[in-house]
Amino acid sequence: MNIFLGELLGTFLLILLGNGVVANVLLNKSKGQSSGWIVIAFGWAIGVFVGVFVASKMSGAHLNPAVSLALAILGKISWASLPVYIAAQMAGAMLGAVGVWASYYQHFFATEDAGLKHACFSTSPAIRSSIHNVITEFIGTFVLIFGVLHIITPSSSLGALDALPVALLVLGIGLSLGGPTGYAINPARDLGPRIMHALLPIGKKSVNDWGYSWIPVLAPLLGAATAAFVFTLTS
Repeated sequence: MNIFLGELLGTFLLILLGNGVVANVLLNKSKGQSSGWIVIAFGWAIGVFVGVFVASKMSGAHLNPAVSLALAILGKISWASLPVYIAAQMAGAMLGAVGVWASYYQHFFATEDAGLKHACFSTSPAIRSSIHNVITEFIGTFVLIFGVLHIITPSSSLGALDALPVALLVLGIGLSLGGPTGYAINPARDLGPRIMHALLPIGKKSVNDWGYSWIPVLAPLLGAATAAFVFTLTS
Protein backbone atom coordinates (compact mmCIF):
# COMPACT_ATOMS: atom_id res chain seq x y z
CA MET A 1 0.00 0.00 0.00
CA ASN A 2 2.85 2.39 0.77
CA ILE A 3 4.38 1.72 -2.64
CA PHE A 4 1.09 2.27 -4.44
CA LEU A 5 0.17 5.40 -2.51
CA GLY A 6 3.64 6.90 -2.80
CA GLU A 7 3.84 6.36 -6.54
CA LEU A 8 0.25 7.54 -7.03
CA LEU A 9 0.77 10.80 -5.15
CA GLY A 10 4.25 11.46 -6.50
CA THR A 11 3.27 10.89 -10.12
CA PHE A 12 0.10 12.93 -9.63
CA LEU A 13 2.17 15.91 -8.47
CA LEU A 14 4.71 15.39 -11.25
CA ILE A 15 2.04 15.54 -13.96
CA LEU A 16 -0.02 18.25 -12.29
CA LEU A 17 2.96 20.61 -12.18
CA GLY A 18 4.59 19.39 -15.40
CA ASN A 19 1.59 19.45 -17.70
CA GLY A 20 0.32 22.41 -15.70
CA VAL A 21 3.26 24.54 -16.83
CA VAL A 22 2.66 23.45 -20.43
CA ALA A 23 -0.97 24.58 -20.14
CA ASN A 24 0.14 27.86 -18.58
CA VAL A 25 2.48 28.60 -21.49
CA LEU A 26 0.30 27.37 -24.38
CA LEU A 27 -3.35 28.04 -23.60
CA ASN A 28 -5.13 31.27 -24.50
CA LYS A 29 -5.75 33.93 -21.83
CA SER A 30 -3.40 32.26 -19.35
CA LYS A 31 -1.22 34.75 -17.48
CA GLY A 32 1.82 32.72 -18.47
CA GLN A 33 0.97 32.42 -22.16
CA SER A 34 3.95 32.46 -24.54
CA SER A 35 6.52 32.48 -21.72
CA GLY A 36 8.57 29.85 -23.55
CA TRP A 37 10.50 26.61 -23.44
CA ILE A 38 12.74 27.55 -20.51
CA VAL A 39 9.67 28.08 -18.32
CA ILE A 40 8.34 24.68 -19.39
CA ALA A 41 11.66 22.96 -18.65
CA PHE A 42 11.89 24.54 -15.19
CA GLY A 43 8.24 23.69 -14.47
CA TRP A 44 8.85 20.03 -15.25
CA ALA A 45 11.99 20.02 -13.12
CA ILE A 46 10.07 21.46 -10.18
CA GLY A 47 7.36 18.85 -10.75
CA VAL A 48 10.02 16.15 -10.47
CA PHE A 49 11.44 17.75 -7.33
CA VAL A 50 8.08 17.94 -5.56
CA GLY A 51 6.95 14.48 -6.66
CA VAL A 52 10.20 12.81 -5.59
CA PHE A 53 10.31 14.70 -2.30
CA VAL A 54 6.76 13.64 -1.39
CA ALA A 55 7.02 10.01 -2.51
CA SER A 56 10.57 9.16 -1.44
CA LYS A 57 9.78 7.77 2.01
CA MET A 58 6.73 5.81 0.90
CA SER A 59 7.83 4.17 -2.32
CA GLY A 60 11.34 5.25 -3.24
CA ALA A 61 9.89 7.80 -5.69
CA HIS A 62 10.30 6.10 -9.06
CA LEU A 63 7.36 8.00 -10.67
CA ASN A 64 8.29 6.41 -13.99
CA PRO A 65 7.95 2.82 -15.28
CA ALA A 66 11.37 3.17 -16.91
CA VAL A 67 12.96 3.80 -13.51
CA SER A 68 11.10 0.87 -11.98
CA LEU A 69 12.11 -1.43 -14.85
CA ALA A 70 15.78 -0.52 -14.48
CA LEU A 71 15.69 -1.16 -10.74
CA ALA A 72 13.97 -4.52 -11.29
CA ILE A 73 16.62 -5.52 -13.85
CA LEU A 74 19.32 -4.65 -11.31
CA GLY A 75 17.58 -6.57 -8.53
CA LYS A 76 16.95 -3.46 -6.43
CA ILE A 77 13.19 -4.13 -6.41
CA SER A 78 11.37 -7.43 -6.93
CA TRP A 79 9.81 -8.24 -10.28
CA ALA A 80 6.59 -9.05 -8.37
CA SER A 81 6.35 -5.42 -7.22
CA LEU A 82 6.86 -3.99 -10.72
CA PRO A 83 3.16 -4.13 -11.73
CA VAL A 84 2.25 -2.29 -8.51
CA TYR A 85 4.67 0.52 -9.33
CA ILE A 86 3.46 0.81 -12.91
CA ALA A 87 -0.24 0.69 -12.02
CA ALA A 88 0.21 3.44 -9.43
CA GLN A 89 2.26 5.56 -11.83
CA MET A 90 -0.36 5.26 -14.55
CA ALA A 91 -3.19 6.10 -12.15
CA GLY A 92 -1.26 9.06 -10.77
CA ALA A 93 -0.49 10.37 -14.25
CA MET A 94 -4.14 10.16 -15.24
CA LEU A 95 -5.22 11.97 -12.07
CA GLY A 96 -2.59 14.63 -12.65
CA ALA A 97 -3.97 15.23 -16.13
CA VAL A 98 -7.44 15.63 -14.65
CA GLY A 99 -6.03 18.19 -12.22
CA VAL A 100 -4.55 20.22 -15.07
CA TRP A 101 -7.83 19.99 -16.99
CA ALA A 102 -9.81 21.21 -13.95
CA SER A 103 -7.39 24.07 -13.28
CA TYR A 104 -7.37 25.30 -16.89
CA TYR A 105 -10.91 24.28 -17.84
CA GLN A 106 -11.95 27.69 -19.17
CA HIS A 107 -8.66 28.14 -21.00
CA PHE A 108 -9.07 24.88 -22.91
CA PHE A 109 -12.35 26.16 -24.29
CA ALA A 110 -10.84 29.59 -24.99
CA THR A 111 -8.13 27.97 -27.14
CA GLU A 112 -8.97 27.14 -30.76
CA ASP A 113 -5.73 25.36 -31.64
CA ALA A 114 -6.42 21.68 -30.95
CA GLY A 115 -2.73 20.81 -31.19
CA LEU A 116 -1.84 23.19 -28.36
CA LYS A 117 -4.49 21.58 -26.18
CA HIS A 118 -3.18 18.11 -26.98
CA ALA A 119 0.31 19.23 -25.96
CA CYS A 120 -1.02 19.96 -22.46
CA PHE A 121 -1.59 16.21 -22.08
CA SER A 122 1.00 14.27 -24.08
CA THR A 123 3.99 14.65 -26.37
CA SER A 124 4.36 14.77 -30.13
CA PRO A 125 7.40 15.08 -32.40
CA ALA A 126 8.57 18.35 -33.90
CA ILE A 127 9.60 16.43 -37.04
CA ARG A 128 7.82 13.11 -37.45
CA SER A 129 10.17 10.21 -38.11
CA SER A 130 9.62 7.03 -36.13
CA ILE A 131 13.24 5.93 -36.11
CA HIS A 132 14.61 9.34 -35.17
CA ASN A 133 11.89 9.92 -32.59
CA VAL A 134 12.69 6.55 -31.01
CA ILE A 135 16.39 7.42 -30.96
CA THR A 136 15.72 10.75 -29.26
CA GLU A 137 13.50 9.24 -26.56
CA PHE A 138 15.95 6.36 -26.10
CA ILE A 139 18.89 8.73 -25.57
CA GLY A 140 16.96 11.04 -23.24
CA THR A 141 15.77 8.15 -21.09
CA PHE A 142 19.21 6.54 -21.07
CA VAL A 143 20.65 9.78 -19.66
CA LEU A 144 17.86 9.98 -17.08
CA ILE A 145 18.14 6.39 -15.87
CA PHE A 146 21.93 6.24 -15.94
CA GLY A 147 22.07 9.46 -13.94
CA VAL A 148 19.43 8.33 -11.46
CA LEU A 149 21.18 5.00 -10.88
CA HIS A 150 24.39 6.79 -9.96
CA ILE A 151 22.53 9.26 -7.75
CA ILE A 152 20.81 6.56 -5.69
CA THR A 153 23.82 4.21 -5.36
CA PRO A 154 24.13 2.20 -3.14
CA SER A 155 20.49 2.57 -2.05
CA SER A 156 17.49 1.18 -3.92
CA SER A 157 15.43 4.37 -3.65
CA LEU A 158 15.61 8.13 -3.72
CA GLY A 159 15.82 9.85 -0.37
CA ALA A 160 14.36 13.33 0.00
CA LEU A 161 17.74 14.99 -0.56
CA ASP A 162 18.08 13.25 -3.92
CA ALA A 163 15.04 15.14 -5.22
CA LEU A 164 17.18 18.14 -6.17
CA PRO A 165 19.84 16.38 -8.30
CA VAL A 166 17.16 14.36 -10.10
CA ALA A 167 15.21 17.56 -10.79
CA LEU A 168 18.36 19.19 -12.17
CA LEU A 169 18.99 16.11 -14.31
CA VAL A 170 15.49 16.37 -15.82
CA LEU A 171 15.99 20.11 -16.32
CA GLY A 172 19.17 19.42 -18.25
CA ILE A 173 17.50 16.77 -20.41
CA GLY A 174 14.66 19.14 -21.21
CA LEU A 175 16.94 22.02 -22.14
CA SER A 176 19.38 19.92 -24.17
CA LEU A 177 17.39 17.01 -25.63
CA GLY A 178 13.75 18.04 -25.34
CA GLY A 179 13.31 19.80 -28.67
CA PRO A 180 12.73 16.89 -31.08
CA THR A 181 9.99 15.02 -29.16
CA GLY A 182 9.11 16.99 -26.03
CA TYR A 183 11.12 14.54 -23.86
CA ALA A 184 8.47 12.17 -22.55
CA ILE A 185 11.22 9.90 -21.08
CA ASN A 186 8.45 8.28 -19.04
CA PRO A 187 5.78 5.91 -20.41
CA ALA A 188 3.21 6.79 -17.72
CA ARG A 189 3.76 10.52 -18.18
CA ASP A 190 2.71 10.25 -21.82
CA LEU A 191 0.22 7.40 -21.99
CA GLY A 192 -1.85 8.25 -18.91
CA PRO A 193 -2.56 11.86 -19.92
CA ARG A 194 -3.04 10.79 -23.57
CA ILE A 195 -5.89 8.56 -22.42
CA MET A 196 -7.40 11.43 -20.45
CA HIS A 197 -7.14 13.74 -23.47
CA ALA A 198 -9.35 11.28 -25.31
CA LEU A 199 -11.91 11.22 -22.49
CA LEU A 200 -12.14 14.76 -21.09
CA PRO A 201 -14.19 17.57 -22.66
CA ILE A 202 -11.84 20.35 -23.83
CA GLY A 203 -13.71 21.74 -26.83
CA LYS A 204 -12.23 21.11 -30.26
CA LYS A 205 -9.80 18.18 -30.14
CA SER A 206 -7.00 17.12 -32.42
CA VAL A 207 -6.50 13.49 -33.35
CA ASN A 208 -5.12 11.73 -30.29
CA ASP A 209 -2.22 10.43 -32.38
CA TRP A 210 -2.32 6.83 -31.21
CA GLY A 211 0.00 5.99 -34.09
CA TYR A 212 2.78 7.86 -32.29
CA SER A 213 1.83 6.76 -28.77
CA TRP A 214 3.97 3.60 -28.79
CA ILE A 215 7.19 5.61 -29.16
CA PRO A 216 7.13 7.38 -25.76
CA VAL A 217 6.30 4.01 -24.19
CA LEU A 218 8.70 1.61 -25.90
CA ALA A 219 11.73 3.87 -26.40
CA PRO A 220 12.00 4.87 -22.71
CA LEU A 221 11.77 1.22 -21.64
CA LEU A 222 14.55 0.29 -24.07
CA GLY A 223 16.63 3.23 -22.87
CA ALA A 224 16.11 2.18 -19.26
CA ALA A 225 17.11 -1.44 -19.90
CA THR A 226 20.25 -0.29 -21.74
CA ALA A 227 21.14 2.15 -18.95
CA ALA A 228 20.81 -0.65 -16.40
CA PHE A 229 23.15 -2.85 -18.44
CA VAL A 230 25.75 -0.10 -18.87
CA PHE A 231 25.48 0.73 -15.17
CA THR A 232 26.54 -2.82 -14.30
CA LEU A 233 29.68 -2.27 -16.37
CA THR A 234 30.61 1.02 -14.75
CA SER A 235 29.62 0.64 -11.11
